[in-house]
Amino acid sequence: MSFPKSSGGSVALPGDPPGGRRAVAVWGIGVSVYFVAVIFRTSLGVAGLDAVDRFHVGASALSTFSILQLLVYAGMQIPVGLLVDRLGTKRVLTIGVVLFTAGQLGFAFSASYGMALASRALLGCGDAMTFISVLRLGTRWFPARRGPMVAQFAGLAGMAGNLVSTLVIARLLHGVGWTAAFAGSAAAGVVVLVLLLLFLKDHPEGHEPEPFPHRGAAYVRRQILASWREPGTRLGLWVHFTTQFPAMVFLLLWGMPFLVEAQGLSRATAGELLTLVVLSNMLVGLVYGQVVARHHAARLPLALGTVAATAVVWAGVLVYPGEHAPMWVLVVLCTVLGACGPASMIGFDFARPANPPERQGTASGITNMGGFVASMTTLLAIGVLLDATGDNYRIAFAAVFVLQAVGLSQIFRLRGQAARRERERLVASRVETVHVPA
Repeated sequence: MSFPKSSGGSVALPGDPPGGRRAVAVWGIGVSVYFVAVIFRTSLGVAGLDAVDRFHVGASALSTFSILQLLVYAGMQIPVGLLVDRLGTKRVLTIGVVLFTAGQLGFAFSASYGMALASRALLGCGDAMTFISVLRLGTRWFPARRGPMVAQFAGLAGMAGNLVSTLVIARLLHGVGWTAAFAGSAAAGVVVLVLLLLFLKDHPEGHEPEPFPHRGAAYVRRQILASWREPGTRLGLWVHFTTQFPAMVFLLLWGMPFLVEAQGLSRATAGELLTLVVLSNMLVGLVYGQVVARHHAARLPLALGTVAATAVVWAGVLVYPGEHAPMWVLVVLCTVLGACGPASMIGFDFARPANPPERQGTASGITNMGGFVASMTTLLAIGVLLDATGDNYRIAFAAVFVLQAVGLSQIFRLRGQAARRERERLVASRVETVHVPA
């Protein structure tokens, strides 16, 4: 995998990093950390039914695992963004790897529900430090015009991690058992930690960031407020909020129970459909990245189109007459859900141009909160509704439409403001570029 250098067809901005093979190699190490983090994050998605038996819990308690993990993840986004801006990528990723590996190992040996909850919270804390760090690493090593493709490739790596959970962790669970499966997977964390410590660098030579002196809590508040005041940051958050959560909820926890208990499929067939979501995500991510990189105006139509398609297909599955939806309908559902992840990456393409380099980590953290807050809310709502209705999945999954409606209302409210502000910044940057000395 490689990206064209800044000497290509378009003009590089002043001060742009060079890109090239070394950039891909260094960035690839950061992506490998995110890849492992996603394996650990989504491993519960294929172990949900096993967790019910192991810890003797119901739907609400089961959803608490993922809710707590996402609560920690979402709550950490702004602090992590500030840490990345201040400490750099390597230090933050190192802390993240240690935490999420310890969490996965703790989950392997958890004998009680409380210990398992604590382990997932620790895992969520470490996981929270990965994606923003990888985005920041991309902005330090690649030209700005490569931003959309870099973000989509990072998301693609995350989906590859999800694929490993679906194919490998699921088989290990039923082959060697709970403890061996989760403890064995934790070894991947040790491997990426070694690679990170030995080979990762925050930035190429000659592209060191400006010194970031400690300026106290008041400066931190100003960083957050300045990022939040940008309409592009808020629009990015709501795009992420509205697009990501249907697939996240499906893959992270409720997809397997829905397909097995509500649709009457075997675990093997349900696993194949979850794999289809991941494969669709990877393919659509490549397409969306290319389209957005070449046609900036396509960002919002792609995001809104994905939301509309998701809503229509979900409605079709839930209202389908008969006890079970036919296989072709479920295949369409899983294929469309695969577009949710790539569409959520578009949120960063609104936040990135709205903020200067010194606020990129903070702005990315704010944006990244969106989808995880939506996922956490939906996970809880589905669990509560399943318990309240006697496992009526049709009623429980209707919660998806409520969150989509909330997100769409905010997107339509902010899109005009963000577009005007972005045009102003673009004009200003062109004027500065024209006056750069030869």
